[in-house]
Amino acid sequence: MQPNPCRSCPADARRRGPALLLGILAVLVLWAAQAGAQELLQARGYKMAGDAARMRVVIQFDRDPDFRWFLMRDPHRLVVDMPEAGFAFAEDELAPRGMVTAVNYGNLERGRSRIILSFDGPFEVERLDVLANQDDDGFRLVADIAASSQAVFEKAMAEQVETTASTRTTPKSDRLGKAAAHDRRFRIVVDAGHGGIDTGAEGVSGMLEKTITLAFALELKKKLDGIGLYDVFLTRDRDQFLRLDERVRIARRHEADLFISIHADAIRLKTVRGATVYTVSDKASDAEAAAKAIRENLADEIAGIEIEEEHQEVADILADLIRRETQSFSIRFARSLVGELSGVIRMIPTNPHRFAGFRVLRAPDVPSVLLELGYLSNPQDEAHLRDPEWRAQAAEGIAAAIGVFATARQGAGG
Repeated sequence: MQPNPCRSCPADARRRGPALLLGILAVLVLWAAQAGAQELLQARGYKMAGDAARMRVVIQFDRDPDFRWFLMRDPHRLVVDMPEAGFAFAEDELAPRGMVTAVNYGNLERGRSRIILSFDGPFEVERLDVLANQDDDGFRLVADIAASSQAVFEKAMAEQVETTASTRTTPKSDRLGKAAAHDRRFRIVVDAGHGGIDTGAEGVSGMLEKTITLAFALELKKKLDGIGLYDVFLTRDRDQFLRLDERVRIARRHEADLFISIHADAIRLKTVRGATVYTVSDKASDAEAAAKAIRENLADEIAGIEIEEEHQEVADILADLIRRETQSFSIRFARSLVGELSGVIRMIPTNPHRFAGFRVLRAPDVPSVLLELGYLSNPQDEAHLRDPEWRAQAAEGIAAAIGVFATARQGAGG
């Protein structure tokens, strides 16, 4: 039997042996963990911007993430799966904003991480791609998301099931511009301008714009429903405040073929009277149109809502083409509307079709107009706006213009 060499060692040295071994092992484990952490994908920044109609989400990575994404319902969610990652997100950037009600992230199991974006309603993923950064060696995941209808959301979910429940990127040809479905009735969203805390203009006798726009919207819907050819929706049917982007989202949620926003302004020149039709444009047709757009775009600020300006590049050429096509349809309807209304009510004598940068008309795929019924600052216009018979005549002219436009759109298959 060999003698135990440690018997000749001091007792305290023999006691330190196991402890020393454990210490060495702990250092090795810590070193391995740090080395492993350095090899993890690093999600090092999160940003999102937008409103209730459209959002852009940008997530920064140290290298190209091999990701997969899919949709979930109840609530509506976008799920992005990726290799195990280390996260360094600023918590204030994750606060609910626009359509996004919550952002959750973390590790699912060894080797896998997940980011979940929850939304307040159905949405459509227009684009979800990874791009190389130009200023550093990292990569960014960019998601462009737009409010949509439940039908579109359900269709996207059905398609993902057919493709193993996930996809890597969105084909460019599918990102924007879903063709209008004309195997159904023509859909119209009528928007009663202002509402709730946002009273709008005030007439010479105290009539509030929010009151007259709601009364007219209800009458117009009744008129259109009576024709029996259209599905008609209201953005509001009571004295309710709605954000401008929420009005846009309602139009998209209903997959509207036409959006008409009803208004009745007031200006200092009390002699000015007559109806005006506006369409959206980055450049205003004239100073009066520019001033009108500024007044209407302040609606959210009047209600105490901070407006975040977005400066996004056009996603691709296809997106720009669709916006141009939508704007073309909007102009076509505006001209028809001016022609029909000119025969039944008084139009503003100079340039009855004008254009400017109205936020409420910015749905990229819904032809939209803003109809100024008249000026509450003019006693004659205000009297007409209060007159049910006059409103019925105006509704008749609008219905006629819609008939021409709807027939042309459906006949052309979109």
